[in-house]
Amino acid sequence: MAATAATAATDTQRAPARDRAVRAAVAQGLVGPAEPVAGLLDVDGIRRSAAELRAAFEEFTAPGTPVLHAFAVKAASLVPVLRLLAQEGLGCEVASPGELALARAARVPAAHTVLDSPAKTLAELREALALGIAVNADNPEELSRIDGLMASAPSKAPIGLRVNPQIGGGSIGAMSTATDTSKFGVGLRDEGAREWVVRCCLDRPWLTRLHAHVGSQGMPLELMAAGVSALFHLAEEINERAGRRQIDTLDIGGGLPVNFASDATAPTFREYAALLRSAVPGLMSGRYGLVTEFGRSLLAKHGTVVARVEYAKSAGGRPIAVTHAGAQVATRTVFVPDAWPIRVAAYDAHGLPKTGAPVAQDIAGPCCFAGDLVAENRPLPLLRSGDHAALLDTGAYYFSNHFAYNSLPRPGIYGYAAAPDGGVRFATVRTPQTLAELTEESGGAHADALRGLLQEQPRDRERPYGQERP
Repeated sequence: MAATAATAATDTQRAPARDRAVRAAVAQGLVGPAEPVAGLLDVDGIRRSAAELRAAFEEFTAPGTPVLHAFAVKAASLVPVLRLLAQEGLGCEVASPGELALARAARVPAAHTVLDSPAKTLAELREALALGIAVNADNPEELSRIDGLMASAPSKAPIGLRVNPQIGGGSIGAMSTATDTSKFGVGLRDEGAREWVVRCCLDRPWLTRLHAHVGSQGMPLELMAAGVSALFHLAEEINERAGRRQIDTLDIGGGLPVNFASDATAPTFREYAALLRSAVPGLMSGRYGLVTEFGRSLLAKHGTVVARVEYAKSAGGRPIAVTHAGAQVATRTVFVPDAWPIRVAAYDAHGLPKTGAPVAQDIAGPCCFAGDLVAENRPLPLLRSGDHAALLDTGAYYFSNHFAYNSLPRPGIYGYAAAPDGGVRFATVRTPQTLAELTEESGGAHADALRGLLQEQPRDRERPYGQERP
């Protein structure tokens, strides 16, 4: 009850803190004519979410149970964020060489790092095993690669096998990982698959973990718990047949859905942990160590994209605010708006919340295609040139998954926290990408590379437009 009350109090505080941050960002020039879009991260909010996650599992697991909360790096692939979470006791779940490099740059210990990916190369596997990073094998061929590596250079790194309980999907098909034909893991209901998994574990004393990730946005908690239950009972079967504690750790994934309709945090980590204890008796009894891989649910509520309104216009009688935040930062929202709607808040030219009667209007982005809309026909105080549109609940995925359409540069990202004098302090998380950096990234140093492949390079092909050949 106390935790619920604390969460409710936090929800009511979120909007004022965000308002102060937007005003300060505008006043300090973090967003404005020179930098028309920026991301803001609430550092205190991130720390609260990390504490709530730890507290939820500590409340419902037996004392002494090893629990690693490994943050899903894809949700916010930003080194300062990973470092902050590491200081709050969280590790990292990585799914690529790049994400592993970011985790290492954030000084996340190898013992607190988990490697998941359906397409790990031999080099990736070799590196992870050498470093002592936990590895979850995705399929039989990958397990065979690990067999070879363990034979040539035995490792003490924890090794697990990812399974798919095939319990069905949620409301967003592209995000559902536990369907019959999901690309992830070994489908437990496929013919002969369960026996194959059991035999794999019995034949490999070093295969001591099982992994399943069935959660995602749009997934009911009850279905998530059903997936964890399937994982638990598989571990129990393997250990019974082995006559020993062959499986000692269960990686139950993450995927807790996020409420994008209001400032309220729902569901909470505590609600999920309580459901797991009741739905899967024995899971938190201390028989197994636990690993979680939450991402969106830790960060989403603590991020805001602030974009300057460059122009205000109308078409067909509907007002349109043309801003600098569109598909390049809100890719999923623009392309799949029904599955990924987000809230938009209106601020004036000084970063103060706008007042006035709501007017149905479109909030458009800068990308050169008609569908680049983050909100359509949305009632808001009428936005005018020089005002600001804020995309709320964008702390996860929106900052770290930039879509470089029209060669739009990546915006700056800034963490913020309350200052002792009641103001707002900022710290740079990522500097705005310069046009020179963007050009270099796009092959600027190799401008004549393709010309070098030509056997003949007639100069007259570069004749100015309109000049005829003789």
